[in-house]
Amino acid sequence: GHGDDGRRLLVAAATLLWGLRLAAHIAHRSRGHGEDPRYTALLDKAPGNRTLYALRIVYLGQAALVWLISLPVQAASYSSAPLGALAYCGLALWATGLVFEAVGDHQLARFKADPANRGRIMDQGLWAWTRHPNYFGDSLVWWGLYLLACTAWQPALAVLVSPVLMTLLLTIGSGKRLLEKHMAHRPGYAAYAARTSGFLPLPPRRTPRGTPERTK
Repeated sequence: GHGDDGRRLLVAAATLLWGLRLAAHIAHRSRGHGEDPRYTALLDKAPGNRTLYALRIVYLGQAALVWLISLPVQAASYSSAPLGALAYCGLALWATGLVFEAVGDHQLARFKADPANRGRIMDQGLWAWTRHPNYFGDSLVWWGLYLLACTAWQPALAVLVSPVLMTLLLTIGSGKRLLEKHMAHRPGYAAYAARTSGFLPLPPRRTPRGTPERTK
């Protein structure tokens, strides 16, 4: 109850909207399907009891990550500084990220729902510019929330670990790295990866990386 009401309401609404959208998307995507194959592969490595292994490796680890990653939300909620230009920049970055991941998820879901695309690699829309528009958008969401907590240099420095950690998780942790490992055997994926940026949205390469340019 000590923070600025406008900032507290804004950061709470932004976090809630992000979480509800992601939860609804995952629930719809997972309906009628089994466990995520990445978690299945992880639990197959369990040295003993799978339930205890999942509790130790997955759930307790995620509990610690939730606390770390939510630091900007916590800091922004306690800040008494009124909303300023940096906060509105953070809101704009958050909104860009939310739209990016929502559009990317929608495009992929629509692509996979078409039987004609069975076995094909999604390389249309945002997916032509980055192999992971949803992960890229997610990182922008947390950098935006971070800016909402930057009311002074002390909290800005203290909670910087949150967006940095989230970006690392999405790129070299449990996000991009594991998904690409799972997709590597799919026909056409190597060519798609050669012409499409791995994370940051960039124009598709006309000549796939590693292919020599034709001499004129």
